[in-house]
Amino acid sequence: MKTNDAKGRMFVLIMGAYLIIKVIINAFIGGLNVFDLIIAIVLALLMYVGVQFFNYVAAAVLVVIVLMYIKYNLTNMPGTLLYVIEGAADIFCAVMLCVNGSIKKHFTNSLTDLKSIFSK
Repeated sequence: MKTNDAKGRMFVLIMGAYLIIKVIINAFIGGLNVFDLIIAIVLALLMYVGVQFFNYVAAAVLVVIVLMYIKYNLTNMPGTLLYVIEGAADIFCAVMLCVNGSIKKHFTNSLTDLKSIFSK
């Protein structure tokens, strides 16, 4: 695996950990959703290995998730305040994935580069 920016990889690692921790916290609040956990793990893994252009895919997934729940979360305040904050963090991560130079430099691996990672 190659990366052109260690700082970008660190940011992506933090975001990936956030996604997984978020699902675990939500499991304690409202019950475990295995599908959400799988999505979080796959997003975190593909973001960490820096698949080319996957930063935009991950950002889109985060925005879609926010849009799916925003109406309910905003109309049921203050009981859903934690979820509104979570949505804001998701939007922040999506923006960072698209505009931060260090993060964008991290996403340089083609799918053929990944074969070499798994063949070792």
